[in-house]
Parts: sequence; C-alpha cells; structure tokens
Amino acid sequence: MFRLNKLADYALIVMQYVASHPEEPLHTTRSLAKATHLPPTTVVKVLKLLLDSRLLISHRGVNGGYALTRSPSQISVAEIVEAIEGPVGFTECDTAPGRCDLEGRCPIQSNTRVIGKMVQQTLHSISLSNLTALHSVVVKAPNRRSLITSITFRPGAVQ
Repeated sequence: MFRLNKLADYALIVMQYVASHPEEPLHTTRSLAKATHLPPTTVVKVLKLLLDSRLLISHRGVNGGYALTRSPSQISVAEIVEAIEGPVGFTECDTAPGRCDLEGRCPIQSNTRVIGKMVQQTLHSISLSNLTALHSVVVKAPNRRSLITSITFRPGAVQ
C-alpha cells in the first residue's frame, strides 16, 4: 500500500487550518490542537518539523504563535510531506540509493523511478491554497502515448 504516515497527514491538517484562517495572524499550539482535534503533543511534533523546514515561523511572547512563511499558493503539498517524511519517492531506491541489493540489476527500477517522478510532480503541483479552497478533483487517465496523468481542480465543490 502506498500512503503517507500519520504525522505527514497531521501536518497537512495543521497547515490547511493555518492557511484557511488568515483572519488569525498567529496560531498557538493549544488553539491548533483544539481546532484540528489532534493531541497537543502531536501538534508540537508537527510544528517543530514545519518550523525546521521553514514552512512556518514562530513568534515568541505572550501574544506569540505560528504563521506561514509564505502565501498558501507558494507552498506545495510536496514541501509539507517532505518536511515530515523526507524525500518523496515511490520506492526506497528512489529516495535512498544503495539500500537495496538489487539496485542496478532490478528489472523494474527504471519504471519505479518514472512513477516516483510523477508522484513528486503531482505533489509539487498541488498548493496549500488548493487544499483550503472547495474543489472537486478530476483525474484524467493517461492516453496510450503518455504516462502522464492530469489532475484538475474545479472550484465550488467539495473533495
């Protein structure tokens, strides 16, 4: 099965919440935990990783909290996932060369690299602002000549 770990999922939830509430200039750990229904300890872990990746900035003090470092349209889903999980790839040999005994003689290695690149491109093409708007996702199957799948966001519908 190909999926994100829970912490990456939670990071997307936290970032989506921050991006969708611009009327609140700063968000505290407590307010984020309450709004997202995540345990405060989990929110702390996520915030630290997002801070380390410079997707969030922290402001200290009594009125402190967290804010996005850039506009939601300038932050990709790939950046959020990479902040938590590291490089995005379809297989381990895509992201950590040298760990597999079959590397260099694997019959599907080039195919998995193509898939990995497509996953990366897709995640880089989806911005945080895409997650905050109401959209329906339309996925077009690749034609016979191309391996590229098209994903289109249509405003006005719920995913």
